[in-house]
Amino acid sequence: MSIRRIWVVATNVFRSVVRDRVLYLLGLFTLILLLASRLLPEISSVAAEKTLIDLGLAAIAVFSLVVTLFVGSGLINREIEQRTVFTALSKPLSRSEFIIGKHLGLSAVTAVLIGTMGLVYLLLLQSYGIDFDWRYMGLTLLFLLLELALLNAFALLFGVSTSSLLATLLTLAIYITGHLSPDVVKLAQLTDNPGLQQAVKGLYLVLPDLSQFNLRNDSVYGIFPATPTLIATAAYGVAYTVFILMLSSLIFSKKEF
Repeated sequence: MSIRRIWVVATNVFRSVVRDRVLYLLGLFTLILLLASRLLPEISSVAAEKTLIDLGLAAIAVFSLVVTLFVGSGLINREIEQRTVFTALSKPLSRSEFIIGKHLGLSAVTAVLIGTMGLVYLLLLQSYGIDFDWRYMGLTLLFLLLELALLNAFALLFGVSTSSLLATLLTLAIYITGHLSPDVVKLAQLTDNPGLQQAVKGLYLVLPDLSQFNLRNDSVYGIFPATPTLIATAAYGVAYTVFILMLSSLIFSKKEF
């Protein structure tokens, strides 16, 4: 496996996505924050600051998720439809390197988007004199990036297996299920159906628990999990991402064009 070839694929993905004007989302994000900063004090003067902090973090998560859903899920299929995949794979480039390069390029776009929106957001908070901890905010954005890197891997997995539309819907389903799964397990435990409890628990163990990466409330109230918990969560995200990329590479290696 060649790092140089992976880097070339990742760089091409990054440039291609940026040319698609994805980063114009930054302008819309900034506009939403400015409007919210004007309206929220009028609506909720008591908790306006905490609401603005939470709203900003939620907006960063939503805008970044949009890139994963609508760009990541169609990344491979677009290559196939435009026949550029034949040119890429005719070179000394393995299919595993192709998948890893695509994932790194997409994750790089996500990182730049999160970093830029985060900087705009924190500067806005500072300009309004709203107290926040840079460390907590940075950690929240870092774990958001880990979550979306995992979702990027799922988007590629579904992209090499299904159509772009279905891949988008399946990636969205993983996102929703991943955030609701702990609550669903708790609800299932309240029932008297052992079969349902086992089925829900099995799904919880197989599907990613994305709620672990959501530190928005922790950031708003300044109460973070212990360091060992954060390290374990980060390791879980990286390991799961690697596993999904390996599965994507395996499926893509058996795909005939």
